[in-house]
Amino acid sequence: MALTGKQFTITAGEHEVTAVEVGGGLRRYTHAGVDVLVPYAEDELPPNGAGAVLMPWPNRLAGGRYVFGAQAYQVPITEVARGNAIHGLARWARWSPVAVDAAAVTLACDIPPQTGWPFEIRAEVTYALHPDHGLAVTAVARNHGATPAPFGAGFHPYFSVRGNKLDDVTLQVPAGQRLVTDEAQLPVGVQPVGKTPYDLRRARRLKTLRLDDAFTDLSTVDGRGTVEVGTGSGGARIWFDETFRYLQVFTIEHMGGGDVPAVAVEPMTCPANAFNSGAGLIVLDPGGTWTGTWGIVPL
Repeated sequence: MALTGKQFTITAGEHEVTAVEVGGGLRRYTHAGVDVLVPYAEDELPPNGAGAVLMPWPNRLAGGRYVFGAQAYQVPITEVARGNAIHGLARWARWSPVAVDAAAVTLACDIPPQTGWPFEIRAEVTYALHPDHGLAVTAVARNHGATPAPFGAGFHPYFSVRGNKLDDVTLQVPAGQRLVTDEAQLPVGVQPVGKTPYDLRRARRLKTLRLDDAFTDLSTVDGRGTVEVGTGSGGARIWFDETFRYLQVFTIEHMGGGDVPAVAVEPMTCPANAFNSGAGLIVLDPGGTWTGTWGIVPL
C-alpha cells in the first residue's frame, strides 16, 4: 500500500483530483494536464502539510495547552522547534470512503478521544469536480459526544506557480487586516493592511514580499470571498464561504526541500491559538454540526 494509503481519483472534463486515505487531503489537482496544486508522490508524506485537512484546529496551539469548560488540557507538541501543537489531530488518521463516484468522493474520520482531547467529533470532507467550475470542497463536523467541544477547521492547498519565480507571481487577497505574531508565530495583535506591504486587496506582483501571515476582515460578495494567484501563464482562484473568517498565506521557495516554489492559501475558521484566545472559536454542542465550503477554479 502507498505511504498515503488508498488513492481516490476523480475526474470531470479536463479536471482530475486525487485525494488520499491518510489525512484525507488533496495529493494532486490537474487541469488539462497542468498542475493546479503542487503534487507529491503517493509514497511520500505530504511535504509542508500539502493538501492537509486541519481539524479540530488549524494552525498553532501555544504549548499544546488550552482551557475549555474550566478544565485545563494538554495535547502533544507537534511543532517542536516552536513548542506548539500544530494543525490538529486528523492529519495522520486514516479517513474512510463513505461515498465514491466518478466526479466526487466523500471521506470521513472519527477524531478519536484522547488525552487532551476528550471529545467525539466525526468529520467528513467531500471533494467534487465540475467540468466548468473546477473543485468544490464541502466539510462537515458533528459532535457525537455528550459534552460541548471546541472546534476549528482549515485546509492547506499549495498552488503551483508553473515554473515561475515567486517574484513574478501576482496575488490578490481580499483582507483588511493582518495578524501580528510573536517569535512562536502566535497572534499578539491585528494590523490594518492599508499603506503596508501586506495590502493585497488589489492584485500585485509579490516581487520581494514573502509571507507566512494570517489575514482577516475578509471582503465577500454574495457570501463568498476569493483569492487569486496569477502566474502569467494561468493561475487559480480559491473561493470560500463566510464560515472561513481567516486566511493564512504562505510563500515557500523550496517545496518539500526541493527547488519548487509555491503559494499556500489556507482558508481557516479561526486563527492560531483560538482555543486560548477565543477568536473565531466554534463550540459544537452535543449533536451540533458545522459546515463549510471552499473551492478552486483554474485560470
